[in-house]
Amino acid sequence: MAGRLKGKVAVVTAAGQGIGRAIAEAFVAEGATVWATDKDVALLDGIPKAKKRKLDVLSTKAVNAFAEKVGPIDILVNAAGFVHHGTVLSTDDKAWDFSFDLNVKSMHRTIQAFVPGMLEKGAGSIINIASGAGSVRGLPNRYAYGATKAAVIGLTKAVAADYIKKGVRANAICPGTIQSPSLDQRIKDLAASTGTTEAAARQAFVDRQPMGRLGTAEEIAWLAVYLAADESSYTTGQIHLADGGFAL
Repeated sequence: MAGRLKGKVAVVTAAGQGIGRAIAEAFVAEGATVWATDKDVALLDGIPKAKKRKLDVLSTKAVNAFAEKVGPIDILVNAAGFVHHGTVLSTDDKAWDFSFDLNVKSMHRTIQAFVPGMLEKGAGSIINIASGAGSVRGLPNRYAYGATKAAVIGLTKAVAADYIKKGVRANAICPGTIQSPSLDQRIKDLAASTGTTEAAARQAFVDRQPMGRLGTAEEIAWLAVYLAADESSYTTGQIHLADGGFAL
């Protein structure tokens, strides 16, 4: 049904491509007023009816200024993230710190900035993009990434517990392998580092999905619409797998 988010105001980070963009477009289609944000504002071109703004989620000052400009919102989607490749022995402090800053602390920044407005309204839905890799399942060569996504789940549950009686809900989506520009780049990097073809590298990603295919960003967006809508008003503090059987 259409109009499931009519009258609601949403902020989506990393809305320029991939999962973030699909969510922003789905929210617009369901009637929400959407603030689509990205560090590279040019990537936001083509999202119909959205309010497009540059936002660097690594900057507390920028996030706070943006929240003050936007005012109280109903929905916050934290989609910004980075996939670091490496083991404990190949992950230096710089990579570790950047991974946690972008994948976890950015969510701390936006939640801290927007929760007061949700509390004023007595309602709000926070949706954090975690991953099937992390506390759900360990993957080789994803040491820092898996640690950050496990942290996202812990952060989500903590926020849900703090505000469960005040109308503010928090849930995490854990995607499997999703076709996106980010995945395309990782496939290129894997092919280059292993001396294989891009087609073979892509097939390796497909093969690890029990369903036998990659997921689409739109499939994640449909779940985000549900978690943003009043239909999920009895759901908080949960992880929601949309992974093609990845965690089985």
